[in-house]
Amino acid sequence: MDTDVTEPDRPRRDPADDEDEGSPFGPVGVVGAGAMGAGIAQVAATAGHAVTLVDAAAGAAAAAVERIGASLSRLVEKGRLSADDATAVRRRITPAEALDELPHCGLVIEAVPEDLDLKRRIFAELADLQPPTTVLATNTSSIDIDDIAHEVTDPERVLGLHFFNPPPVMKLVEVVHGERTARAFVEHAAALMAAWGKTPVRCSSTPGFIVNRVARPFYGEAQRIVESGIADAATVDWILREKGGFPMGPLELTDFIGQDVNLAVGTSVWEQTGRDERYAPTAFQRSLVEAGRLGRKSGRGVYTYAADGSVDDSVDGSEPDVELAERLVGGPVATDPLARTLAMLVNEAVDLVARGEASADDVDTAMRLGTRYPKGPIEWGREIGFDVVARQVAELDDAYPGGRYRPSPALTDGSLR
Repeated sequence: MDTDVTEPDRPRRDPADDEDEGSPFGPVGVVGAGAMGAGIAQVAATAGHAVTLVDAAAGAAAAAVERIGASLSRLVEKGRLSADDATAVRRRITPAEALDELPHCGLVIEAVPEDLDLKRRIFAELADLQPPTTVLATNTSSIDIDDIAHEVTDPERVLGLHFFNPPPVMKLVEVVHGERTARAFVEHAAALMAAWGKTPVRCSSTPGFIVNRVARPFYGEAQRIVESGIADAATVDWILREKGGFPMGPLELTDFIGQDVNLAVGTSVWEQTGRDERYAPTAFQRSLVEAGRLGRKSGRGVYTYAADGSVDDSVDGSEPDVELAERLVGGPVATDPLARTLAMLVNEAVDLVARGEASADDVDTAMRLGTRYPKGPIEWGREIGFDVVARQVAELDDAYPGGRYRPSPALTDGSLR
């Protein structure tokens, strides 16, 4: 790497002016002062870094710092943080409105909206402003790392640090490398996330990374089961919760996330995989979004919601048919919501590992922490039996030909036993 650093026209602040005396950490920059950016800034400051939070919108970064202060105060009220520590964390965060106000940082994390052109412009500017030893990270959940690094002259230092919302609470961080990312930067970033108290998992820049890729069948199978009339939404959700141990059913979860948000992520994975039938969005979800039934935030999605956000039990279809559920579970895989969902989750996870995009352990860790699944899909596959899963997926492929249910060869090649 080139070790020369070109100084910008505007003078920089001395990082020592921002850093707490005795801090073993270098400064961190966070670009984007929305919920994710502010949360990441709080995490970094809590870990001891001097943090500069940048947002081009006038006053946005300063307002975010005030929100962080309020969040810290709530932690103090709950006894989770001392008042002195909260004050110290708050003082470590400085708002700014331009990238050239950043000091020389050990790490800069971009957390702006999912707009490739915007991200490219930011990374090109950061590459000119920051030393070549600075790790340049994106919090993207769906955009290819190499595409973001397209205008960067030294793309080996560009990687993904995909935090989960809310960053101060969620332990998982996907450390994502592009084809041109240097291994040393990946290892450094993963070690830093561990020092921040997070659990890093490594993966390549595959569409959806680990969590958003492997989770697609959890939503898609439920939508197809309801769409085909096998069972209603409440019954499917009941089966996945009560029989599968998932904290939320897939249909209530998409209402919680937002049908539009979930559809956008699924569509992005579908597009990035060349419109692979395995990830095709359902007409069921498209119709919800087109009708403005976005879930809790709009008052109606799969379910109808009362003013307090709870499901309105007076609306037909909000109660599960437990008798039907008991008949379906343990029956043919095509009509068993639990077996069908688990088979497809295992199939997807096995495929990802077989392609070398992440390790089996990292896949299981990511799905447990990122989605709160009771077990990782590889662990589930070993428990069910990969040969059993292979037969189940083959049955689904026979029942619904077209490519969605093609079994992964890795289910039967013995590589994951």
